Amino acid sequence: MNNSFCIAASMQKKVGGILSCLFVLFLLASCQSYKKVPYLQDSEVVGQVAQQETLYDARIMPKDQLTIMVSCTNPELAAPFNLGATGSAGMTAGNPQGTSQSSQQTYLVDNEGNINFPVLGILKVGGLTKKEVEQMIVEKLKPYIKETPIVTARMVNYKISVLGEVASPGTFTISNEKVNLLEALAMAGDMTIYGIRDNVKLIREGADGKQQIITLDLNKAETLLSPYYWLQQNDIIYVTPNKAKARNSDISNSTGLWFSAISILMSLTSLLVTIFR
Repeated sequence: MNNSFCIAASMQKKVGGILSCLFVLFLLASCQSYKKVPYLQDSEVVGQVAQQETLYDARIMPKDQLTIMVSCTNPELAAPFNLGATGSAGMTAGNPQGTSQSSQQTYLVDNEGNINFPVLGILKVGGLTKKEVEQMIVEKLKPYIKETPIVTARMVNYKISVLGEVASPGTFTISNEKVNLLEALAMAGDMTIYGIRDNVKLIREGADGKQQIITLDLNKAETLLSPYYWLQQNDIIYVTPNKAKARNSDISNSTGLWFSAISILMSLTSLLVTIFR
């Protein structure tokens, strides 16, 4: 009887040691997983780096659609430099959803970055910001209009897409023509718990038509200083799923498996102790 009791006690001690090790491993795994969840860790790094001197402004790319309005005190002088309006619903700078019944026609930027502007002819606008386009047209209008006209340029097809492990993937039209990576994720309902924060893919097409795939780490605060933090029109954000998602499992199920295994081992320990008494 004493031998049986000693064997049972020894087995109970070994099983208890195994359970303790499993519990410690579980805690370590949980801590390690948590470190991969919060955005922008070590935020003090950003404060130590000099900020950009100028605010971001989008640059015009091939296939962009622009509205350009010329205004002055005498509307008749400005009329030859404005495209006509369409009678059907269409996209406008102030109304990207196209609910207006009469909207200004748009300029389509060709592959060389040019548009055909009334009277002035071919204008090279590719690679310029809206402000630079406005200033260029004001200069070119000086021989035609004595006063300084008001030129307003807008992009009407500024949009980005967010795919992968986000709550509401889709394509979003940006009315103010300026959006950063975090704002894009917010519009898509933020990442799910399955999204890998340090492996976010940015797919961007350059002016030459070549595709780039850039990997961004949102766990690091210095991502705010990346030249890819501010998005360009037609950028695609892809949030990579983690291995748990790929295996069609989730964190709650994994946690349940751990506790199930521990419960089984505890039951076996109790059973063995009862048998060898």
